[in-house]
Amino acid sequence: MLSVRDFLLKLSLCRGLSRVNKMRVWQAAQRSRQFTRIDFLAECANLGPSSREAFVTNWHSKDLDEAVTLNRKYPLITLVDDEYPIQLKETFCPPLVLFYRGNLDLLRCPLLGLVGSREISQYGETVLRGMIPQIASQQIAVVSGLAKGIDGMSHRLALEHGGPTIGIIGCGLDRVYPQENTALFEQVANSGLILSEYGCGGPPLAFHFPERNRIIAGLCTTVVVIEAKRRSGSLITANIALEENRTVCAVPGRIDTVRSMGCNELIAAGAKPILKAQDVLDEFLI
Repeated sequence: MLSVRDFLLKLSLCRGLSRVNKMRVWQAAQRSRQFTRIDFLAECANLGPSSREAFVTNWHSKDLDEAVTLNRKYPLITLVDDEYPIQLKETFCPPLVLFYRGNLDLLRCPLLGLVGSREISQYGETVLRGMIPQIASQQIAVVSGLAKGIDGMSHRLALEHGGPTIGIIGCGLDRVYPQENTALFEQVANSGLILSEYGCGGPPLAFHFPERNRIIAGLCTTVVVIEAKRRSGSLITANIALEENRTVCAVPGRIDTVRSMGCNELIAAGAKPILKAQDVLDEFLI
């Protein structure tokens, strides 16, 4: 008989279901305390015909059993574990399972999301170098996406200044994307924490990154955007953070620079402008 944790692991790895449908199945299982009658759960979760067929077929597949066996060997936390962050659990459609490498205790730190352009400018680098030393000195964990640009530099500077940092990735923990951040990935894994909702071997698919962004927004009480175009992953993160009632801040930039338009428009819409490190620290003092 499956334990609740094993059920959540198997459900998280089951192909053919959206994360929303997986959450519906989990909620149906919680209500009924039934973790083995898959047809019954599919009906209770009101899955459509194609989703129901995919769920039932994949649940009983050899591939899924092998994936569960493989991923059970690695550290993970589930929605029912005490270590699962409460602030993330309370968001819309939180990850059923989080795989991790590193120090899980960092989730107890104050958490600050720092996101921005993959094409970091000298201005963006100057902003980060001016802010992160003071943030790190207060042991506020810098949470970002381990991507190029603002993300990568945020992690690097946090580590350089002895601060905690958490990377949220859009693929399995056995893969590094982008590969140029391999050394940084290992540094964060060894001195900080890396989280992923994707099992071993999970590829860095395009739709994984907006899903990754919701974890950054859900974990953090405050999200700061530094350099973002009008349509960017950083603005997706900011919008999710607003929907989850988080504080959204932005660093203003030149009005004639494309990579600052997203930040400037966030500020025009009511986001708090960040002019110095103390502006960020004030959010945590409050």
